[in-house]
Amino acid sequence: MNKTTRSLGSVAVGEKLPPLVIDITAGLIVGGAIASRDFTPVHHEKAAAQAAGLPDIFMNILTSNGLMARFVTDWTGPEATIKRIDVKLGAPNLPGMVMTITGEVAAKDEAAGTVDVSVSGDNNVWGNHMAGMVRVALPRGT
Repeated sequence: MNKTTRSLGSVAVGEKLPPLVIDITAGLIVGGAIASRDFTPVHHEKAAAQAAGLPDIFMNILTSNGLMARFVTDWTGPEATIKRIDVKLGAPNLPGMVMTITGEVAAKDEAAGTVDVSVSGDNNVWGNHMAGMVRVALPRGT
């Protein structure tokens, strides 16, 4: 995690963010669902997930959204403000998988003081779990 905040002037379009590797555990899946008040059984009961056609519980979209936000704010630092997140889910994340999140600065708006970061999260079994964009406001400066 970056303990100092990136400034708008220090960011360039095309800049790649350092990858973030996340072990997908049952605790992460259940904890994310409970923390986001998603009590849908497929996120915490293996039998319910199997009845829905998957071999085990799977991550909810709110947890994926939170991990996407964390990925960007770990890079920007604590004084950045998330303005927008667009996330699209692909393959599910199940316990035992590993997801690697990558990103790149796709756009920079000097007037608004924001950057758009294109983000992708791929698991090691089925590939793309999530893809999208995070818009973040940064302090001005170099």
